[in-house]
Amino acid sequence: MKDITTGPLDGVRVIDLSTVVMGPYAAQILGDLGADVIKIESPVDTVRNGRYRTTPGMTPLSLNVNRNKRSVALNLKDENDRETALDLIDTADVLITNMRPGALSRLGLNYADVAERNPGLIYAHAQGFRGDSDRAGVAAYDETIQGASGLVDIANRAIGRPVYLPTIIGDKVSSLTIAYSVLAALVHRNNTGEGQRVEIPMADTMIAFNLVEHLAGHAFVPEEGPTGFNLSMAKGHHAVHTKDGLACVVPYNPQNFRDFFAAAERPDLVEDPRVAGERIDPGDSDDLMGLVDECAPALSTEDWAEVCAKHSIPFGPVLELDKAHEDPYVRDGHLLDVVRHPSEGEIRSIGIPVRFSATPATVRRLAPLPGQDTAEVLAELENGVLS
Repeated sequence: MKDITTGPLDGVRVIDLSTVVMGPYAAQILGDLGADVIKIESPVDTVRNGRYRTTPGMTPLSLNVNRNKRSVALNLKDENDRETALDLIDTADVLITNMRPGALSRLGLNYADVAERNPGLIYAHAQGFRGDSDRAGVAAYDETIQGASGLVDIANRAIGRPVYLPTIIGDKVSSLTIAYSVLAALVHRNNTGEGQRVEIPMADTMIAFNLVEHLAGHAFVPEEGPTGFNLSMAKGHHAVHTKDGLACVVPYNPQNFRDFFAAAERPDLVEDPRVAGERIDPGDSDDLMGLVDECAPALSTEDWAEVCAKHSIPFGPVLELDKAHEDPYVRDGHLLDVVRHPSEGEIRSIGIPVRFSATPATVRRLAPLPGQDTAEVLAELENGVLS
C-alpha cells in the first residue's frame, strides 16, 4: 500500500507501547489521523495469539487494531533493547502504554524516567483503575470493568440477567478516551511547550460513560427517583421481528404509537388511553413497547420503513454482520473494503469513520507482521532520520 503521510496529525510521532485492544486501538486511531505510529512489540502479545489464516500472529483482531503502524520487535527485559526503546521515545510526541506501574518502574519507563529525557512528551497511561486508588494494581479485563462500572447491573435490571454486553465496550470506549485526551494534551503542549502525564483508568471512563443517562433521579440530592434511564431499560427496548426480518422501531410519543398501531390495523390500540395524551407515562413504556413487538409482524421490514418515514416514527434496519459487506450504506461509504495485504492476501479492511475536508485521513499501511519494520526504524534512528 502506498505510504503517503497525510491527515491532521501529519508530523506527530506516537510510540505504541501497549498490548491487547485498548492502547493499540487508540494508537491506530491516531495513525489513521496521520501520525507516524511505531509499535514496540514484546515477544508476546495476546492479540497476536489465536486463529489466523496463514501467518502466525496475524489474527483478525491484530489486523483491526494495528494498521497505520510500523512494528519494532524489542525485548524490554534486555538492557540494550530497553535503551533502544528509550531512544525511540526520545523522538516521540506521544507515548501510549497500558503496562502496570510496577513493571514500568522496573523497566525505567515510568513518567519521571522518560520525561527527564523528553520533557515535551505526552505520556498516556491507560490502566484498569486509578493509580491513587486501592485497586491500582488490580488487573482489568473488559468483563470486570463492565461489572465495576455498573454496566452489568444495568443489564441485570433491564433483562433480569447479569450479562456482559457482547462487545468489548470498556476497551473501545477507553481507546476513544485515550485518543481525545492525547489530542487535548497535544494542543496544550503546542501552546506552552509543556508535556504531561495523562492517566486514563478504564473503570472511571466507563462509570462516567454509563452515568450520563443512568444517573437519572440520583442526579439530585436528595434523590428524586431511582437510577436507570427508563427508555433504554424498558423490557421491550429491543429490535422487533417484522413479517420477514428484523427492524428497529422506536415510537417516542403518543402520535407515533397511534400511527404505528393504525398501520398494523389495530384500531383497539389506537384508542388505548395510554396513547391518548400528549406524553407517554414512563410506567406504561414497557407495556407499550411489548405491544409494538406484538404488532410488528403485521408488515414487512420494507413496509414498516415506508410507514415510519411517512409518520416520522424513528426506524432503522438491522445490519447483519455476515452481510455487512453487501449493505449499500457500508459499501458506498467504503466502511469495509477488500484490499490486498502483503502477507495475508485479500482481507476486509475497516474504513475510517470520519472525513476531513482539508486533511483526509487514510489507511497508509496495513497491519504489520510482528517486528516487520525493526530494521527500517532502527536504521532511521541511527541515521538521525527520527528526530
